[in-house]
Amino acid sequence: MNETQTTDTRTPKAKKEAFIPLVHLINDALLEKKAEKLRVLDVRKLTTLTDYFIVCQGGSDTQIRALANNVTEKIKEQTGEHVWRKEGLESKKWVVLDYVDVVVHIFNEETRNFYALENMWNDAEITDIED
Repeated sequence: MNETQTTDTRTPKAKKEAFIPLVHLINDALLEKKAEKLRVLDVRKLTTLTDYFIVCQGGSDTQIRALANNVTEKIKEQTGEHVWRKEGLESKKWVVLDYVDVVVHIFNEETRNFYALENMWNDAEITDIED
């Protein structure tokens, strides 16, 4: 996995080692199912809600479901941890997988552009994740 910091001048460079192991495992599960435009937002300095948001998109309803299912299966398999809250699987426009310290957002392109989650948290350290 190759992690590259965005050139966004609003945030300092993120350190790879700053990610907790769960972030790496989730990223790997998403990349395994070809997640598009995968980003990690480090929000530890901005909120107490969570430490990281992982944001990505899928190209179809089927892919969005596959991304969500792969994350929940791989995390349970590799860590024994269950998703605390899961929402959006019915509509497949915006699926949220809440692991407390890490919250995963899987969008379709239209919904991601509309809600612009990355812009809401524009003070976060943002790291683009590439396969």
